[in-house]
Amino acid sequence: MFNAIVQGWINYYGRFYKSELYSALRQLNHYLEIWARKKYKRLRSHGGRARTWLARIARREPNLFAHWRFGLKPDGWTMGAG
Repeated sequence: MFNAIVQGWINYYGRFYKSELYSALRQLNHYLEIWARKKYKRLRSHGGRARTWLARIARREPNLFAHWRFGLKPDGWTMGAG
């Protein structure tokens, strides 16, 4: 549902304002972490565990989201900073 929109951001901002694009895509990974913590009880009070879970999903399905295909996967350094 959101991949088309994010791909449009990547196409446009990746060409003209790459530094801001990276910031926005890192924030998107952060929102995915928050979603996972709300959806799964076992991740609810464990931010590190949610980041690890999301990184594992990114390694297993690297083409799941447009920004992961672009290269900003939740590997640890992209998450938590902010």
